[in-house]
Amino acid sequence: MSVVELKHSLCKGDFNLDVDTRIPATGVTGLFGESGSGKTTLLRCIAGLETSTGGASLPVHRRRIGYVFQEPQLFAHLSVRKNIEFGMRRNPDAPDTLEKVSELLEVNKLLGRSTVGLSGGEAQRISIARVLCQSPQLILMDEPLSALDERRRNEVLPYLDRLHAEWSVPIIYVSHNIDEICRLSDHLVVLDQGKVVAEGELHEVLSRIDLPQLGGRNAGAVLDATQARYDSEFDLTLFEFSGGEIWVPGHHDATSARLRISASDISLSRDRAESSTILNILPVTIEATATESGSTELVRLSLGENSLVARITRRSLQHLELQVGDKVYAQIKSVTVRR
Repeated sequence: MSVVELKHSLCKGDFNLDVDTRIPATGVTGLFGESGSGKTTLLRCIAGLETSTGGASLPVHRRRIGYVFQEPQLFAHLSVRKNIEFGMRRNPDAPDTLEKVSELLEVNKLLGRSTVGLSGGEAQRISIARVLCQSPQLILMDEPLSALDERRRNEVLPYLDRLHAEWSVPIIYVSHNIDEICRLSDHLVVLDQGKVVAEGELHEVLSRIDLPQLGGRNAGAVLDATQARYDSEFDLTLFEFSGGEIWVPGHHDATSARLRISASDISLSRDRAESSTILNILPVTIEATATESGSTELVRLSLGENSLVARITRRSLQHLELQVGDKVYAQIKSVTVRR
């Protein structure tokens, strides 16, 4: 199976879900949109928890689908081990053992404990382990980190990275947090009012400047880069990508990384600044512009095989007489390193 077909129509009161698309049967597909856009409703349709037209007719218990909810739904009267083993009842012949799953999510030392007193991050990892023990053909994650504070969320994210890297089962990951989407996803589906308004490879969709859902604080782009060297004197890491090099604060062990650059962290200049506190000044070409608000403009930039998105004032656009095709310099003030 090379693709997963998502074809679901549902009417609930004033809300209409009408989705007909295909996503890769590998990796992580991010499902993004504003509250009320239909993300959770679509997941429930896929899982069979909502009856929709166009979807599979199999009953819920016969669908090889694992569902990770926002809140870990653990059984308080069962130990951690028994909670995870409960998932194996859905598929007694599952090839993935409790030991393998527990090692992947590092819950080995928790197996003998009660679920009472677990941290939010531990509880969610156990919830994910139980789903994996079902040996599902598709995993649905409905904002699994939204109930956690930043510290606990950062504890769980590396395990989701590992799941992405080591598990072959496709995942549909719902979140309203663009940073989570950028870190975990390979493919992106954007929903608005129950309909797909954009779908495709993550980098391609993120760099679109015609979608209100990807404007505001969500505007930006990601670069896949390779570590070149670490400067211990100034605690900076140099990464290389097809469009050049970029310095990032701190030491990073990974040889490859995904760099998230917000549109608000890029300014543009016609000339390269010779004396500047900004380390990353890259030659780029203007690909497109779009008015974001009465005062701001989004500008898509190309560099190598990559795209960036910058937010500038409309006054600056007019003052510098910036046009599509112009070669300018992107001054990058901040870079966030993902996996």
